[in-house]
Amino acid sequence: MPINTKEQIAEAAMTLLMDKNVKKLTVKNIVEECGITRQAFYYHFEDIPHLFRWIFEKSEEHILAQARESSDPEEELRRFFLMAIHTMPYVKKGLESNYGNELEALFSHYFCQLFEQLAEKKDMYKNCTRLEAGLILRYHSYAIIGLLQNWTDADTKNLEQIVHLVYLLISEGISPSS
Repeated sequence: MPINTKEQIAEAAMTLLMDKNVKKLTVKNIVEECGITRQAFYYHFEDIPHLFRWIFEKSEEHILAQARESSDPEEELRRFFLMAIHTMPYVKKGLESNYGNELEALFSHYFCQLFEQLAEKKDMYKNCTRLEAGLILRYHSYAIIGLLQNWTDADTKNLEQIVHLVYLLISEGISPSS
């Protein structure tokens, strides 16, 4: 089976960030890690931020494909949280690298875009204007990003309850007690 060079390059970048704790990620150390030429890297990617965009797009495709298989939006949200928890160490390491600012902007952009596509797929805000739905989605996206940035082991143990509560906030809203 032929190896997908783009995936090989992405894996090399992740290996450098995670296993080798590289803080200054360069094309040179990526191509050395995966044993290809600089020309091969530049054939597939314009630069390292383009590589990160490709990685986020592949993740987004995977999540949307899973969402198409499920008819339960709360289960989709749970899967999303599991994916986020799994990739969190990679994101944190990437944010510590010399591409931290670009990665943070890309992460926020793709997260909001993914959340918008999932909400649209489920027709969650059909009674809202486009402006209202956009604001609600942005609000919830950044709230979830905030949760994930400060995620703890205790949160992982309470994942089902957190997902259920977040789902209620997103889908029905929760009124404060009087």
